[in-house]
Amino acid sequence: MKIAIIGSGNVGGALAKALRRAGHSVTFGARAPDPMRQDETTIAEAVAEAAVSILAIPFAAAPDVIDAAAGFAGKVLIDATNPIGKTEFGPGLTTGFESSGAETIAVLAPAAKVFKTFNQTGFENMADATLFKTPPVMFVAGDDDAAKPLVLQLVTDAGFEAVDAGKLHAARLLEPFAMLWIEQGRFRGMGPDFAFTLQRKI
Repeated sequence: MKIAIIGSGNVGGALAKALRRAGHSVTFGARAPDPMRQDETTIAEAVAEAAVSILAIPFAAAPDVIDAAAGFAGKVLIDATNPIGKTEFGPGLTTGFESSGAETIAVLAPAAKVFKTFNQTGFENMADATLFKTPPVMFVAGDDDAAKPLVLQLVTDAGFEAVDAGKLHAARLLEPFAMLWIEQGRFRGMGPDFAFTLQRKI
């Protein structure tokens, strides 16, 4: 499958490795493509050729990217961002339980099929989730029931246990869940080499 990743930083690069390992074709979309990179083109060109696009950018950059991609109209758009900013407690979410970053993106791109996933663990784990004995869990939220199986399969292809979290408003839970990983992994000494998993009774 052809996938456009907007953002070639830590998260975008890690997801590209995982998805290419699974046999997918990945092109990076950039405002100013590097002519020395054969896998990088403009945002508009990358999105036009792709079946699925992934936002792997700082949340604040989303409006400009959505504009450059003509609103991702008719496209499956995975929001892998987290709306993180400075709070009284340090880095934290700038939206709460009454909305979410994903819902904000859906408002900015009303003709896109927006899903929230690939935001709940560190880029180190996204690069190769198969290094865990048990696949880490990765929840998927989105309103388009027809496109959701495709997104769940991509998450599975990347090495995660894909779980349907329901409609897009469930991103109000998934973004704080991401902050729990960030708090433990980045600030509480656990480090990046851990992930959340699902366990079921025998």
